[in-house]
This record gives sequence, structure tokens and C-alpha cells, in this order.
Amino acid sequence: MKFDVDLVVLSNIEKAVAPAVECLVGLPTKDPWSLPFLHKKLFLERLNLYDLFIYSEDDILITEENIRAFLDVESDLNEDEIAGFLRVEYGPNGERNFPEVHGHFRWDCESVRVRGGYTLAHFTNEHSACYVLTRQQLAKAIASGGFLVEPHEGEYDLLCSAATDPYTQCGFRKFIAISHIEQFWVHHLPNKYIGHFGVDQHELGSQISALLQIASQEERRCSLLNTETSLWHKMYSKDYYEPIRNEVLSLIPRSAERILSVGSASGANELWLLETGKRVVAVPLDDVISSESAARGLQVVSGDFDTARAKIGPMRFDCILFLNILQFVHHPKHLLRLFADALSPGGAVLITAPNWPYVRYRWRRKGGSGPPHGRLSFETTRIHNTSTSVIQRWCAESGLSMERTSKVASARAYGSRQNRLSSLFAADVVALAKRVDDPNERRGSKRNGGNAGELL
Repeated sequence: MKFDVDLVVLSNIEKAVAPAVECLVGLPTKDPWSLPFLHKKLFLERLNLYDLFIYSEDDILITEENIRAFLDVESDLNEDEIAGFLRVEYGPNGERNFPEVHGHFRWDCESVRVRGGYTLAHFTNEHSACYVLTRQQLAKAIASGGFLVEPHEGEYDLLCSAATDPYTQCGFRKFIAISHIEQFWVHHLPNKYIGHFGVDQHELGSQISALLQIASQEERRCSLLNTETSLWHKMYSKDYYEPIRNEVLSLIPRSAERILSVGSASGANELWLLETGKRVVAVPLDDVISSESAARGLQVVSGDFDTARAKIGPMRFDCILFLNILQFVHHPKHLLRLFADALSPGGAVLITAPNWPYVRYRWRRKGGSGPPHGRLSFETTRIHNTSTSVIQRWCAESGLSMERTSKVASARAYGSRQNRLSSLFAADVVALAKRVDDPNERRGSKRNGGNAGELL
């Protein structure tokens, strides 16, 4: 590099390093995973010696181009904004994989903004195994009281917390320059997550194109609802990349031709139904996560719940899907009522939700790791404690008749204990409810049937 760079390797044991490299030996605590936190004391001691401070795990390639891109965009950012990076991996044929884009992590479509010649957005996965701070930013992080802290974990484990504290604890917000994305991705050298999790460049490109489209519009786009819990490590948050659930989709009545999916994410299940010949409409969590499925032919109705329902208008559906969504809604029965009248006479509602998440959460936490869980309620966790009986009550209060329920068993319920514990430790509840057939509405449906097909 054309920069004057000093390198310091953190280690728990002495290591032979190049003459120009310093090896700093020690552990902040007895836990070997606390090693990354050692860099914070080093940064404090050398605060006035450098213009830039770079922390990186040992398998990340940070180039001169990355550093110059960081410096270029920093001059356009506000004091509480920091330019961040996204990890990239390369497959044997040159294909690219972006491992940060998985699970409940997503682009915040409300965060899109233009700064100078850059369009930026916040990605909710703060971890990229590295960060860069200017001297002024480091001083501000230290002054915040959130930087020089004991090794800890919360949303992220120890290793990742060391790399994310500037964003999560020090008053800064991380933005990625989506308009210059290739300058802000850093190579994760092991390439070990390819085929396990992450998205390819095509899907990432679809999401970034949607973000750039949002930036060009005066109207701000919002997410449908918050699907992240406040539980330890964000347990039971919505998986935005949920795979095809054949055991769930098989419960859709065979006669159902017109399907509405409320709260869809990347659209794997909806696209599968589309490929089987069903006519599918989706109300997505946001326009970014649905961009790839929309490009592949899925019909998307954007907006909040009320707006989407108004756009659907008189259209009627044979089956409405609420796949892992009702547990995040403050008043689920209100949402069921809102869309229940979009059912055809005798139409079905298919619901999936976690089975007793509070019980399973306590079970997983009983070893004592992490902070006390405290009182578990929707107000404190942002998720309902769903079970078969809870979903039955929601349906009954919404004018739906429960047809059947089933549970997806968990590996924890096994052996002689399976019958006794399966009701508690099954992973998910699956419920099929039907609308009570109203003869008056049946006649109305026949009268209006010719006007209901425009959306599809």
C-alpha cells in the first residue's frame, strides 16, 4: 500500500511474525474467545499516533481500494455515520457469495439516503469481521463509554461483538455505499460459507437495485412490520430466506387455485406455488426482500396491511398464507379479520408459528449463559408466546373455524420422553382454518365474480 501502515497481531501465545509486524500477547479474560477485545486497549494507547484504525479478523483481505473508498465517502457522512463493509466469498468458478445476507438480516429500506455522490443504506447485520475508524471517530467511540468495555456478547457472540461495538454501543450507525458496492466488499478468504448460507451476486444485485429505486423516489418506503425479537441472539426472529416448507404447503387444499401470502419474504414458497400452476399474490415484508421474486413473476402488492388490503379490493382467494408472521403482530386477530373477507366461501387460512417459543427459549437458556431473560411478554420480546390453543383462539375471534393442527417435531423431544415433551418442544405449530360459508356472501360472490380478477 501507499499508506504508512503498522501491523499488530493479537495472539494468546507468542508467534513468529515478520520483522515489521508486532505480536501482542494476552487474553482479556480466561475465555479464549475474548481475544479480539484486546485491540481496544491498544487503540486507546495509540489514539494520537495514527489517522486510521483498522480492526480485522485474520481471514479478511482489506485492500488499498477499500481504504481509499472509506476515506472518500467519509467526507460526505454525518458525524454519527460510519462507512462499513460487506464480506464476499468466491467460488471455484468465480461466483460470488455474500454470507452476511442470511436469516433475519436485511436491508433497512427506510435508511436509504444520498450523501454527496454516494447512495447509502443500512444493513441490519452489523458484522463484517472488520471495521475502520478515523482518529476522530475512535475518540468519539471511546468518549461514549461503549467502546472500552469488558468482553461481552448479546445479539452477537464474543468474536462478533468485538467487531460490532462501534456500531451497536457507541452511537454510530453503519452505512454501506450501495452505489459503489464493489469498493466496499472485503474478501472472506476461506470461502467456507458458499453453499451453506448467503446470497449470490444476482440476488444481492436485485436488492441493491430496489434500494437505488427507493432512493430515486420522494415517497419513503417502510417495512410491513418489525420481525426481529429482543430475545437473546434475536432468537425466533423471522427468517427472510426461509426455505420451501413442503410439509406446510402440502396442507393447502388441492382445490385452491388462487393463493394470497401475507408477510412474504424472499418468496421461495410463493414461487414454488407459482411454478405448480397456482395464481399467487404476495404482500411482502418490504420491496427490497421481494425484488428477486417479483422479477421472477410473483405478483407483489406493496404497502402496509391496510394499504395492501385496499389494493386487493374485491379479489377473493381460495387460501391465505400467514407463514411465520402472526406472532410479530401486536393484535393478530385484527390482521386475520382484515384479510378474512378476502377468502372465497369455504376458503382456507394456513398459519405457521413457533410452538411455545418462551418455553423453548427458557430451556435453551437454562445453562445460565447470557443475561437474565426477565419477564417474557410481547411488550418485552416483540413476539407472542404461540401455541395450538393460542392460534385457535385467534382464529375463533376472527370468524374462522379450525380444521386441523399439527406440529413439527424437534430433535429435543426424543426417546421415552417424546410423547410427554413433544407438545412443548416441537419446533412449529401448523394450523389450517376455514371461513364459515355464508350463503348470502356466496350469492354476492357470484354477482361480483366478474369484477374481481383484475389484480391477477
